Amino acid sequence: MRKHWFAPVCIVLAGLLWGCIGLFVRPLNALGLASMDIVFLRVLVTCVVMAVVLLIYDRTLFQIKIKDIWCFLGTGIASIVFFNFCYFKAIEIESMAAAAVLLYTAPAIVMILSRFLFGEKFTTVKVLSLVLTFVGCVLVTGIAGQSEALSLAGLLAGLGAGFGYALYSIFGKFALKRNYSSMTITFYTFCFAAAGSFFLADVSKIPEACGGDLKNYLLCAGFGIVCTVLPYLLYTAGLKHVENGKASIIASIEPVTAAVVGVAVYGETLPVDVVIGILLVIAGISVSALKNK
Repeated sequence: MRKHWFAPVCIVLAGLLWGCIGLFVRPLNALGLASMDIVFLRVLVTCVVMAVVLLIYDRTLFQIKIKDIWCFLGTGIASIVFFNFCYFKAIEIESMAAAAVLLYTAPAIVMILSRFLFGEKFTTVKVLSLVLTFVGCVLVTGIAGQSEALSLAGLLAGLGAGFGYALYSIFGKFALKRNYSSMTITFYTFCFAAAGSFFLADVSKIPEACGGDLKNYLLCAGFGIVCTVLPYLLYTAGLKHVENGKASIIASIEPVTAAVVGVAVYGETLPVDVVIGILLVIAGISVSALKNK
């Protein structure tokens, strides 16, 4: 089978863009928006932008079959909404580092589910890559230096976030197998996500926070386009030619990017263990590209 070299590149680019989310979330927090308000803003902007893109580019991409709606309910509600709700709940209960590490159980969950649902095999290369990236994520988030034990509620919320995060790859693959384009999948994912997150957010706070300031509206638009529209289009396109397990591992470049952004933009320091973690994540992603001997 012909190699599609651009597919893993698309997934790396998606991870890089996701890793830049802090550049938008911090200013939005400063405007007075809570976590779920920001989630709703993110999915709403994505839905609107994708609707405009499809209207201009190809209106036939709006067409889906009723029998396939479950795929988009899966990517939108079961993944995006459920993942964000659990992730923010985990942050409330535990540290951000602990929540982030539990979130990055997602590649292992994707690998296990894909084995049974799509027949993707466990290989030495995959397992080694998974171990390297997970240990790297542990070091990057800084949880290795924490001694507090996780509560049961925090553990369940964090694992729920990882499970929800993993479900995008699973339901997205099902949609791709039904010959839907990445643009169609992204649009309907965020339509359902917007409908679901509407009930969890304080929608009235968003226009109040923007206060009629054009700069704030541009911030919201940029947040949706840079950290959602583009990376989800890229990641979904990459899933066409990359196994779910490998795709999820490659996307683990996200916490590395977030750490680098923290240093470059906000003057945060990089301890030795974080540097080692970054190198391990990069090593894990590189290993995932190798063939199993």
